[in-house]
Amino acid sequence: MEITDLNIDGYESVKRCIDTQSGLHAIIAVHSTVLGPALGGMRLWHYESEKEAMFDVLRLAQGMTYKASCAGLALGGGKSVILGNPAKKTPELFRAMGSFVESFGGSYITAEDVNTKVEDMAEVNSRTKHCVGLAGKSGNPSPKTAWGCFVGLRAALEEVYGSDDLTGKVVALEGAGSVGAIYAKLMADRGAKIIAADIREESARAVAEECGGTIVSPNEIRSVDCDIYAPCALGGSVNKETIPGLKGKIVCGAANNQLLDADDGHALRERGILYAPDYVVNAGGLINVYNELVTEGYNEQVAMDMMEKIYTNLKEIFAIARDQGLCTSDAADRFGDLRINAALEAMQA
Repeated sequence: MEITDLNIDGYESVKRCIDTQSGLHAIIAVHSTVLGPALGGMRLWHYESEKEAMFDVLRLAQGMTYKASCAGLALGGGKSVILGNPAKKTPELFRAMGSFVESFGGSYITAEDVNTKVEDMAEVNSRTKHCVGLAGKSGNPSPKTAWGCFVGLRAALEEVYGSDDLTGKVVALEGAGSVGAIYAKLMADRGAKIIAADIREESARAVAEECGGTIVSPNEIRSVDCDIYAPCALGGSVNKETIPGLKGKIVCGAANNQLLDADDGHALRERGILYAPDYVVNAGGLINVYNELVTEGYNEQVAMDMMEKIYTNLKEIFAIARDQGLCTSDAADRFGDLRINAALEAMQA
């Protein structure tokens, strides 16, 4: 196993791992440990290049710093990505990944993410204790991530419509995976009409059948007539190419890094579209796995109660945006910086 330190400005630690025996090619990025150990999921994706994987892991790690800060957790931000074919993952791959995680000595804690499951985390856990989201503890974080998004959606609905009533609201759901499918059902059960799209058509069709909705292609979902656009797939779907076609008044979904560029938050504001910042609204899964680390041990009800903070945080962020004339993404950054800067000042005192 060959582990290489990479010097990346603005990040505490970024490392590449190549393990020829297991076929592992991975990157772990620790953005910040100012508030605590960096916790972030382990993503397995068929990246076209290491450059593409690096772009993804760096953005994700930074987002985790702000996600933890806004959620009030004693955690920093980090992320790991594995370059590979999700259809060909093996136990050996994840055991090697566990050794890579262990090399960080606890400054990075991992969990499941896109194309990794609880069973994979068990293999990782065989080589490192710095792993959460395990069976018998908090388990699969997807239902909690979906619930946290729904909690956040209530705040967005109230901001735009003066009520959190979903009756008759049309939701354009992009990404019908483990989180998106549950999020769709939560909304449909409260009267929303779901239009689903996924690169796997069978996943979109299953959500539509479960929710009494319809499906469109991934190329159509960002321009359908709707009230809410819910990005729940990979990041970057809100960008200068797609924003002009968005029909909804709210963007609120589970995907990380929904904005491709910082300017995209300003473009949404100019169009009168309310953006629920992704790292605030999708914090339910992080809050859930964080509760494996507390002294008292994991308690599901405690975790669920903590997720209500997503609603109050968004209310405060929307108020900051209104009062200071900011887009909500900038307001969320300022909100997250409050705890980070306070911790840095305390360290320097």
